[in-house]
Formats: sequence, structure tokens, C-alpha cells
Amino acid sequence: MFVGPFMGVFALTFLAPVAYALYLSLFRDRLIGGVSFVGLSNYAQALADPKLHEGALRVGLFLVVQVPIMLGLALVAALALDSPRLAGRALFRIGLFLPYAVPGVVAVLMWGYIYSPRMGLLADLNAALGLGADPFSAQWILVAIGNIVTWEFLGYNMLIFYSALSSIPLERYEAAALDGAGPLRTVWSIKLPALRGAIVIATIFSIIGSFQLFNEPNILRSFAPSLITTFYTPNMYAYNLSFFGQQVNYAATVAIVMGVITAVIAYIVQLRGSREDLR
Repeated sequence: MFVGPFMGVFALTFLAPVAYALYLSLFRDRLIGGVSFVGLSNYAQALADPKLHEGALRVGLFLVVQVPIMLGLALVAALALDSPRLAGRALFRIGLFLPYAVPGVVAVLMWGYIYSPRMGLLADLNAALGLGADPFSAQWILVAIGNIVTWEFLGYNMLIFYSALSSIPLERYEAAALDGAGPLRTVWSIKLPALRGAIVIATIFSIIGSFQLFNEPNILRSFAPSLITTFYTPNMYAYNLSFFGQQVNYAATVAIVMGVITAVIAYIVQLRGSREDLR
């Protein structure tokens, strides 16, 4: 009875949409004959779809490169904020977390204008330093997107790590000081082991966020339409299939396939983290 209200909301907002998406993925809208049952034919098409492969590989590369950089910076920031030697910790904590409070659309538009080689801050730096940097180029566009995502979510992950550090009992630090442990030894032997669970959680959230990449490339597409295609990420591909291509059934299939891939990878990371905790 206590969990009943939650289970009701969960069923309506999560289970019902997933079930409906599964239902849609089993049908196809034909030019002649209307909607017909095709079984797993849509899934076979999705697994052989080169556009989906390209988008999935791109977000996979994004995940492998951007997530470790972001989590590494967030970890360093959390350790710095936890140090008693840092003056003005509250100000730095708010400053690092503030970008997360900025709406995603506003953040992407702001960075889009900063990246502009003609009228943004980058244009001024190029003129002053003689640089030829252009984020809206084929080799740098994914890096530019990664920079925006890192700027947006570094503070969020920092707060997860900082909360875990704040829960470490003071007795451990006192025991380490009595044993003659220095700051680096304290970080390595006390703080990092205590952060293992938080790191696993932040990694899982970041994996899910990477496979859900949509806002940043979709908004930046207006700045670089020749570089960011309608299938640049799987989410963009499903969105454009549904709302512009009128292929709702195949869009649901793409969403289900990517959801399964995301869940499997997140589960592997969680399982690996659980085994490390047991050790």
C-alpha cells in the first residue's frame, strides 16, 4: 500500500509508453494496405540500417572520450572543494554547479554564438591571436558538442562526488593523520575508495545521457546544417523519422533498440562496480 501510488505513476509514465512503443515496433505503415503486422521485420531493418550504425558509433565515441574527461574533471573539483586549504569553497561550489541550472537550450545557443567564427568570442580570439580554430568543421564539431555537455554537467557530477566525500567519517581522517598519512595518501587510501559507489552512479548516468544525446546537436544543426545530419545521433534519427518522415513505427523500433543497448551497457558497468565493492 505504501508503494502503490508510486507504482501507479510508474506504470503510467514508464511501463505504458514502453509497452506502446513495443506495440508500434511490430507494425509498419504501408502505402497500400495501411498499417500491417510485420513482426520483427522492423528490428531486422534497424540492425542493418547504416544510418543507425553511424549514429550509434558516433555516440559510442562520444561516450568513450567525453565521459572520462568530464568525470575526471568533476572528481578533481570535488577533491579540491573537500580540501580545507581551499578558500571560498562555497563560492566555487556554486560557480561550478551554476551551469547545470542553465536550461539546456539556452546553454547550447550561448555556446553556439561563442563558437561562431564571425561574430562570437572565438572570432575575437582568432583575430587577436591569429588562430584558425573553427568548431563548426568536420573534425571539431563533435569536440564542440562534448565541450558543451561537459560544461553543463560537470557541476552535477561534482556534487555527487562532493556529497560522497562529505559522508566520510572524521575518525578515518584522524586515524590517517595519526599514522602519518599525507594529503595524497589520504586521497588514495580513504577518499577514492569511498567514492567508488558515487563514481559508478555518475558513470551510469553519463552513459545514459550520452546515448540520449539530442539537444546539443539538434540545436547546433542550425549553425552547421551541412555537418550535423538528421541521423547524427540515434535520438535525432528517431525524432526525425517520427515527426518529419512520418515513420512512427520504425522510429519506435530505433528507440527500443537503443534503449536495450543503453540498458545492457549500464548494467555491465553497475555489475562491474558491484564486484569491485565486494572486493
